[in-house]
Amino acid sequence: MNFSSKKIERAVEEISRLPGIGKKTALRLALHLLRRPEEQSLALADALIDLRQNTGFCKKCHTVSDTELCGICASPRRDASIVCVVEDVRDVMAIENTGGFQGLYHVLGGLISPMDGIGPGDLHLDSLLQRLEEGEIKELIFALNTTMEGDTTNFYLYRKVKNLPIALTTIARGIAVGDELEFADEVTLGRSIQHRIPYEQSLPKP
Repeated sequence: MNFSSKKIERAVEEISRLPGIGKKTALRLALHLLRRPEEQSLALADALIDLRQNTGFCKKCHTVSDTELCGICASPRRDASIVCVVEDVRDVMAIENTGGFQGLYHVLGGLISPMDGIGPGDLHLDSLLQRLEEGEIKELIFALNTTMEGDTTNFYLYRKVKNLPIALTTIARGIAVGDELEFADEVTLGRSIQHRIPYEQSLPKP
């Protein structure tokens, strides 16, 4: 792709680094920004800089947060005795959009995947075990994607916590095998959270 401007070329190169955006789409976006009023492009640039420099993660659940403790963990209206384990912040957003869950979350930051070199030590598992040891949690909900990696992570976590005096549940299989929570419709996901089942019932029969 030939460019008449080095600045356009640089913008296209950086935009095309985003997932799902190729060089042609990046060029359309760059030219669109160039045609828009300057204040709109500067507002976007300022928002991205602010996002990168001033956004962190909740020290308790590891979701994205503007403060040390996220709004969900800090809310006195949430049920701190129920914690839903999810892969990443997109799953928190998907479940929150259903409006049907009032507990807390724990974001693992990934799934166990030996093929990708991701092991238990790469996830936020130690902090979850620490939260469980504090004794406030009465139910742990496994809400990971119904993939091989999700099932592997669920089972690893189950082996770690099965002897603790807490209820271990999983979302009902309204979510098809292989589907990801963020792409499930809100009604289906909401029902899956509400009608969760004991985790042991989801295990293959010997």
